[in-house]
Amino acid sequence: MEYYRSSTEEVLQKLKVTEEGLPTAEAQERLVKNGYNELESKEKVPTWQLFLATFKDSMVIILMVVVLVQLILGEVVESLIIFAVLLMNSVISVVQTRKAESSIDALRKMSAPSAKVIRNNENMTISARELVPGDIVLLDAGDYVPADGRLLETRSLKVNEGMLTGESEAADKDIAAIAGESPLGDRHNMVYSGSLVVYGRGTFVVTGTANHTEIGKIADMLASAEAKQTPLQRKLDDFSKKLSIGILILCIVIFAVEAARIWFGAESTNLGEGILNAFMFAVAVAVAAIPEALSSIVTIVLAVGTTKMAKQNAIIRKLPAVETLGSTSVICTDKTGTLTQNKMTVTKHFLPGSSNAPFSDNPIDWNEAQQMLMHIAVLCNDSHITDDGQEIGDPTEVALLAFSNKNHKDYREIRNSYAREAELPFDSDRKLMSTVHMIGDTKLMLTKGGPDVMFSRCDYVFLDGKEEPITDEILRRFSETNEKFSNDALRVLAYGYKRLSTDQQSIDLEDENGLVLVGLTAMIDPPREAVYDSIKSAKSAGIRTVMITGDHKTTAQAIGKEIGLVEANDIALTGQELDELTDEELDQQLENISVYARVSPENKIRIVRAWQKKGHITAMTGDGVNDAPALKQADIGIAMGSGTDVAKDASAMILADDNFVSIVSAVGVGRTVFNNIKKAIGYLFAGNLGAIIAILFAVLFNFPNPFTALQLLLINLINDSLPAIALGMEKAEPDVMKNKPRDIKEGIFSGDTLRSIIVRGVLIGAAVIISQYVGMQISSEMGVAMAFTTLILARTLQTFAARSNVKTAIGAGFFSNKYVIYAVAFCLVLYGFTVLPAVRGIFSIPASFGMSEWAIAAGLALTAVILMEVLKVIGNRLNLRDKANKSNSESTILEG
Repeated sequence: MEYYRSSTEEVLQKLKVTEEGLPTAEAQERLVKNGYNELESKEKVPTWQLFLATFKDSMVIILMVVVLVQLILGEVVESLIIFAVLLMNSVISVVQTRKAESSIDALRKMSAPSAKVIRNNENMTISARELVPGDIVLLDAGDYVPADGRLLETRSLKVNEGMLTGESEAADKDIAAIAGESPLGDRHNMVYSGSLVVYGRGTFVVTGTANHTEIGKIADMLASAEAKQTPLQRKLDDFSKKLSIGILILCIVIFAVEAARIWFGAESTNLGEGILNAFMFAVAVAVAAIPEALSSIVTIVLAVGTTKMAKQNAIIRKLPAVETLGSTSVICTDKTGTLTQNKMTVTKHFLPGSSNAPFSDNPIDWNEAQQMLMHIAVLCNDSHITDDGQEIGDPTEVALLAFSNKNHKDYREIRNSYAREAELPFDSDRKLMSTVHMIGDTKLMLTKGGPDVMFSRCDYVFLDGKEEPITDEILRRFSETNEKFSNDALRVLAYGYKRLSTDQQSIDLEDENGLVLVGLTAMIDPPREAVYDSIKSAKSAGIRTVMITGDHKTTAQAIGKEIGLVEANDIALTGQELDELTDEELDQQLENISVYARVSPENKIRIVRAWQKKGHITAMTGDGVNDAPALKQADIGIAMGSGTDVAKDASAMILADDNFVSIVSAVGVGRTVFNNIKKAIGYLFAGNLGAIIAILFAVLFNFPNPFTALQLLLINLINDSLPAIALGMEKAEPDVMKNKPRDIKEGIFSGDTLRSIIVRGVLIGAAVIISQYVGMQISSEMGVAMAFTTLILARTLQTFAARSNVKTAIGAGFFSNKYVIYAVAFCLVLYGFTVLPAVRGIFSIPASFGMSEWAIAAGLALTAVILMEVLKVIGNRLNLRDKANKSNSESTILEG
């Protein structure tokens, strides 16, 4: 039933209820039939399923096979160490997921309101979740509407429905039936769950609860929106598969070569033992090649980014979202509360004649016109601001009280001095409000309202402290000022008064004529102060900011121009104009559209998909239920902390302060996180490459295996993990927000990363080979010990080189990342334990391994790291020379 098209009597009859409310027994029966008034939430994935899902990665599967093989062969210690690493990674992943869910559950509980109802002809307060269709609910200013319903009675009722419609201004409500179809935003006789009463009072009958509300209907749209994998997830998945295939092929080739050598070698006396050793050699290669702790390291680095973002009011629900922000190239943002303060503010005023001057800081110095304007603004006003700063009432009226306070006149001082004796409440038909006060010895009716209405009701003007007959010239000036304010998207109110006889006790509509016109105020929801710089920062970072709002086109454009979001050739579209464009037309105009106004949920999803179709990583902000489908469709959905539960559940990130500035700051953190992940990955694979080069050299030149499986596990588990995590703590590069977003097709090893890995890996491998060769002159065991020492020291010390692919350790600030110093020191201490007399035998280090052997191995490791830095300096100079030559060539061409 379309309740808004029916009379109140028909609605009550349909719902089988009277204005006395439901009997308690009937309410209980309906509660059993309809269920609680709360949105249905999806069942959580069981913890055991989340745990098992972490073992689906291809590299993890290979390592699990290695664990199984080594258990069969009796290598229990090595198997347990590998399994412990995998288990740690799984636990971290599950804990992070559950932590995010718990945060959202807490936010949901915080937003559960109560409801004042009439049951059995008695007023009572119940939990909103116990409401049923047919309940009669009472509303007052400051109440959240607890369910959908048809209004039965209103008294100057205004409701903020922005969470559903996106409109920044409250909607006026009445009880008249509406003829014909009407969009939700124009249904003035209905109220909707989750909206806020900002003014007046009302009574409504509940017509829908839980998922049968407008909130519930839009929530169902979430099922059709696609949840996106982040760029990092896609890259790591793709890389894992390729690496796994490469490692399998490498192991098979090594095993085949070794087996063939044993099979055809005359010196082999025990074929079975030889084949088994060849197999274990291949397993060792797998252990050396796979960075067991990679997933854990990435998770930890992302968690560090999460902590940094939380300090900047960005709460991450899903860890990979940290990196996604760093890839963002388009931010689709709401206006109200995100770009603006979500607080109507008086920014301009107009008084005729010489009175039109800024308000003095001392109210005693205000001229008569300024005093009169402020008295009307404060006294002809039903809003309040509590001692703790809570604003109660219509945002427009609250702005007038704040205007008085800002000009150093506490509005309560005015209120307490001049009591209200009578009133004519505001209504949307006459667009006026009047109150009566005794000011001095004169009883005045103070009136405020829409400028056009007020101009037609005024016969006089308050000019330079005197009441003068209004002239066409004065009206022209008022009209021009009103038009100028309106063109700047400012909301304008006009103020006037009328003298009454001291014995007049009441006023009627006829009294609102023959007024004295005093002046105008203009207000707007102003931009946040830090937004201007954030928009510039986003532009310099190559990020396009697009405003998508339910507000009016003119207002949105004005704000967009003021903050620098809208440029010369940019255009604005309404949702209706967007609907008229074909997909091809939208694709052609997309990059020129900076503002979308009066949009629907379907419009928002279409805009996001259009940007994604062009290959952009798109972030979308929102707070209402109508935003939820687009939040889920976006590569990263960003919900407002003050928003609805549905929006929060659909998002990957929540802004605690609802501030666009926090998004741009979080993008910087995201970019830094990705850069640090690349540094950590580069560090891991450079070390692994060095080990593989040494192993392959041993295979090709019939050297003994340079490492034992336990040695490699020690390096991969401890020596790799801590330095890699320390690299994840690197501070942001100075130009992190001056570069364009990276191409989504760009791989993990793009740019200088792959080159650095190869250079560092080759140098480490060469040092290890030389070290093993030197040791083999004494014995095969000594060769293994020296190779192990060189590898572990070279991989540890290369942490300094891995801090930047461009800057040297000195250039990056040797002590600027204290965690690197701590990690290197810790790893060196751990290595020291491996050469202790009681332990060295476990790690295949012979008793004869002394200071001279250690010095040679350490010297080779240090030489490799020094060469890394030297080659980095040479590469930088060559790059600078190439850029200079290119610049000179371009200058020559231009001059020619």
